Amino acid sequence: MNPGLIIAALVLLAASAFGLWRRRTDGVMRSREPRSEDAAGAPLTEPTLGGPLGARATLVQFSSAFCAPCRTTRVLLAKVAEDVDGVAHYDLDAESHLDLVRELGILRTPTTLVLDPSGRETARAGGVPRREQVLAAVGSAAAAAA
Repeated sequence: MNPGLIIAALVLLAASAFGLWRRRTDGVMRSREPRSEDAAGAPLTEPTLGGPLGARATLVQFSSAFCAPCRTTRVLLAKVAEDVDGVAHYDLDAESHLDLVRELGILRTPTTLVLDPSGRETARAGGVPRREQVLAAVGSAAAAAA
């Protein structure tokens, strides 16, 4: 058998497996276990975000200028903040907040963080999250603070 054909088949198989994995995990909201301040760092605060935290939850989106999925995420999160009382939404430019991006371990844009009323991260999604998952994460953040 031709070695070039075997290599091409293996590359196609690996690319297909990666694509299926990426499709399955992209935008999935993952809850974060509460950690001590030493392990998690300080909570995000009003000066960092540029405005007040939400009474129930705060949605923080890290975006970049030429990110098409960031626009979709921005619209989704703004709509959730509009529809649910006590939820605030902030869109932070990753390039303008590099220290914060590094501190929080943001690896891609868009990344969405769900914060409880005290500013601690309770959930995170890389990619465009689904509305149902965002609503569930907001409910969990509010319940965790209660």
